[in-house]
Amino acid sequence: MEISVTHTQKKFMDSTADEVLFGGAAGGGKSYAQVIDALIYALTYPGSKQLILRRTYPELDKSIIRQCLAVYPKEVYRYSSTTHTGQFSNGSIIDFGYCDGENDVYRYQSAEFDVIRFDELTHFTKEMYVYLISRLRGTNGYPKQMKSSTNPGGIGHKWVKERFIDIGEKNVEHATPTGRRIFIPSFVTDNVFLITKDRQYLKRLENLSEKDKKALLYGQWDIFEGQYFHEWDREHHVISPFPLPHSWKRYATMDYGLDMLAVYFIAVDETGNAYVYKEIYQSDMIISQAAACIKSVIDEKLTAFYAPPDLWNRRQDSGRSVADIFASNGIYLTKSVNDRQSGWYRVKEFLAREKDEFGSKSSRLKIFSNCVNLIRTLPALTHDSRNVNDVANTPHEYTHAPDALRYFCVMHRERNAGEDVTLSDYSTGFENMTG
Repeated sequence: MEISVTHTQKKFMDSTADEVLFGGAAGGGKSYAQVIDALIYALTYPGSKQLILRRTYPELDKSIIRQCLAVYPKEVYRYSSTTHTGQFSNGSIIDFGYCDGENDVYRYQSAEFDVIRFDELTHFTKEMYVYLISRLRGTNGYPKQMKSSTNPGGIGHKWVKERFIDIGEKNVEHATPTGRRIFIPSFVTDNVFLITKDRQYLKRLENLSEKDKKALLYGQWDIFEGQYFHEWDREHHVISPFPLPHSWKRYATMDYGLDMLAVYFIAVDETGNAYVYKEIYQSDMIISQAAACIKSVIDEKLTAFYAPPDLWNRRQDSGRSVADIFASNGIYLTKSVNDRQSGWYRVKEFLAREKDEFGSKSSRLKIFSNCVNLIRTLPALTHDSRNVNDVANTPHEYTHAPDALRYFCVMHRERNAGEDVTLSDYSTGFENMTG
């Protein structure tokens, strides 16, 4: 039989990662990719067992099951509506299941599968997903995988984003303690079959509310009510690393406490565009350890190393400040400004996309994909409930990396100025901080 798939569908089908997530925008052909991938697996591995899940059985019946009946060759496949099982002539089976409640996962506690497929993963809880991973088992030697597809949104949006989106660059396998994971995005524009046969579908998506359009048309994961940086667009602001020209000025900026050391290295080009290219993100480090950690990754000449003003507060017991102790350990800091409201506004200005001389919209800030904690936490910030112009301090873990970025943004002048804010009260010596 002849099967036609898009290039993104083929990428999903070819992936050998332990956990695969396919999707993003609506209309990208996610369910069809699952159906075809399940068919190829069943025919390739005789006697194999697969499980395809939706949150409720009616959803499954109206989508995946109907597609299987329409696509699978009748001479090799038959479906039993009594047992909700598809059987192939070579002994392979596909069980069609659901998890409407938390305890529904236990209906599979004695089962074993070679591949488990979640359609619309964000409709499930993390507990359901993690438990069902344990059902991947068997002695047949066949490859074992969790292969999921979904749109942004739903009750599971947060944990799915953390598990697949926040771990790093898309279309790249990432090693985790539980195995290799990959997120493969899809967009309606990838699905030439749908666009050709239903030319009005794209227009219908464009008529959605702004929030729904970001999720379903653009497949954006960093959207939610109360989001502070609505300017954020992962597709635009996150870029793959590239060799930085030696002529660009280099800066470092940090937020420090025992709970977290967050340091970011930023290169600025001749027109004032900033590229965050390296990060340190580590907790439970005393000052000497933090300084040693920072020095171990510095291999460039820094124009300035920004830090919050409170690091210059002198301790009553020693009369020395945190900045003094960093300096004695070879890290010379420049005092930044800690006006939160103006600082966050400056970050917004760096994120805002403006038309350039060629008419293209671009922002002053780009972040290398290896800076995973800044990418994870910056779009997660919300408005403070008591001051809409400020960022909420909770969850506190989300604030360290953005605070460090804020200290840089508030110190850097407007585009094309090519200079930094000069303060009379700062420590010198950073010119010597080279690798």
